[in-house]
Amino acid sequence: MVQVKAIKAFYDNYIWCLSEPTSAQAWVVDPGQAEPVLTYLSQAGLTLAGILVTHHHYDHTDGVAALRDKFAGIDVYGPHNSPFKGITKPLMDADKITVLGTEFTIITTPGHTLDHICYTNPALAFTGDTLFSGGCGRLFEGTAEQMYDSFNKLKTLPHDCKIYCTHEYTQANLAFALAVEPDNQDLLNYSHWVDEQQNNDLITLPSTLGQELKINPFMRSELPSITTLLPTQFKGFRKNSAQKTEPWQNFAGLRTWKDHF
Repeated sequence: MVQVKAIKAFYDNYIWCLSEPTSAQAWVVDPGQAEPVLTYLSQAGLTLAGILVTHHHYDHTDGVAALRDKFAGIDVYGPHNSPFKGITKPLMDADKITVLGTEFTIITTPGHTLDHICYTNPALAFTGDTLFSGGCGRLFEGTAEQMYDSFNKLKTLPHDCKIYCTHEYTQANLAFALAVEPDNQDLLNYSHWVDEQQNNDLITLPSTLGQELKINPFMRSELPSITTLLPTQFKGFRKNSAQKTEPWQNFAGLRTWKDHF
């Protein structure tokens, strides 16, 4: 079974390293920096065999070139429509790849960027900057409706599927989530655990899909009560108060509120 370890990068990024006990090979996900990857591989006695990219932003791709220089001939998997030119194996929705004996299915998840993809299987998912624990990525290129649809795709994963996103944003995300649902006991309990982890300089990831369905307001945007506390200035996604609100419009209101939180 593939093992996943976190390599810290920048201030709050995680580069995920996949390895397998019977092999000296490793793959990494979203290497925004090469140096911490090279240090980790050297210490662990591993050789890089490939790279997975979720989207084109620099903090997910800037280390790719140096890693390919060091490990000549390795492939870089990533979205087929990415502006990042370092991808050697372009991927589309529903494509399947095998990494260290583990199969992943590609899910296209536009919203944060238009090229964003996630690498998923029933046990684990690399969600990049789409699904965070307690939150979602900022909508730099896509629309709220696109991101809502992307979340609905991820909701089809098993509840015990581990969610590996690429930023330690959990504590800040939960501060917003508690403003949305201050009486959510699951959220209160999770927030307490996250605070303890962060106070001890410990990672809060991975989460699970089941956890996110309980505590993540963007995963819960279809609930009628989810926008009860939405400030008036962020209700412009509806033409008037009598208009039927679609779930993606709730999502849009929440995302706008989060942008100004």
